[in-house]
Amino acid sequence: MHLRTRVLVTGGAGFLGSHLCELLLAEGNEVICVDNFFTGAKDNVAKLLDSPNFSLIRHDVTFPLYVEVDKIYNMACPASPIHYQHDPVQTTKTSVHGAINVLGLAKRLRARVLQASTSEVYGDPHVHPQTEDYWGHVNPIGFRSCYDEGKRCAETLFFDYYRQHRMEIKVARIFNTYGPRMHPNDGRVVSTFIVQALLGQPITIFGDGSQTRSFCYCTDLIDGLRRLMDSDPAITGPINIGNPVEFRIRELADMVVELTGSASPIVAKPLPADDPRQRQPDITRARELLGWEPKVQLKEGVLHTIAYFDSLLRSNDLRSRLLQNGQ
Repeated sequence: MHLRTRVLVTGGAGFLGSHLCELLLAEGNEVICVDNFFTGAKDNVAKLLDSPNFSLIRHDVTFPLYVEVDKIYNMACPASPIHYQHDPVQTTKTSVHGAINVLGLAKRLRARVLQASTSEVYGDPHVHPQTEDYWGHVNPIGFRSCYDEGKRCAETLFFDYYRQHRMEIKVARIFNTYGPRMHPNDGRVVSTFIVQALLGQPITIFGDGSQTRSFCYCTDLIDGLRRLMDSDPAITGPINIGNPVEFRIRELADMVVELTGSASPIVAKPLPADDPRQRQPDITRARELLGWEPKVQLKEGVLHTIAYFDSLLRSNDLRSRLLQNGQ
């Protein structure tokens, strides 16, 4: 009989998954990390490989997985528009088939399971800020639908398994998150601005930059997920996990230029289709039920993220590849 809690993290070599694996190991758990390395990277978990309590399995969650665990965090799915639009059919499969496979495993093991859902389930919201009881305003046939609707369907599956099979589920709706280990070419606004600034390239904003986002630092986000997983079984979610402080995209661009000391100009491009104008979580539930709220201020978190990308660009040939690709 094992004494340590065994935890499965799908997508565990990704940006957020790797930070979660790190925290779970530090708390004394045995961690099984599963990833197909489409957007995840072995480098993200390289320093964990020597731990006897850490296992890394290359596997795609669209196929069934057979392991013995006590808890499951389902983090697997490309989460940036560039990556999830690269193969939209596979993105939908990852969300839907992946949820079915993870829930089937949890049902067999009677394991508690957490779904990493997304603020994208709210689409381009007509309610601001977004509360968990808002059903959303989502285009079901647009370029972003593979991700938005895939995640919405996954939530449906989680709650149907909860009602039909009395399983212990948790659903977290993750809002914009940033920090070290973001993919340098994922198209997300924080990583894009920082890499452009460090390379001395024009910083591209869409529209006039007045659209808003709320940015949560990765360690705060992971703390929220862990608190939700360990909360009372009656707390199923969905619960918004994100930073309720709203920033205009132009403000972020100006901050990155200042903090990097870059001479990069800021240039405007047309808004992409279905790009939300506003995105801000109401985190009342997280505060009341989990005792959680973010602690890291945007300037502090951006400085940490700049240091990570600066080191990354200096340490390998990434700089030349990004310059060739016109990053």
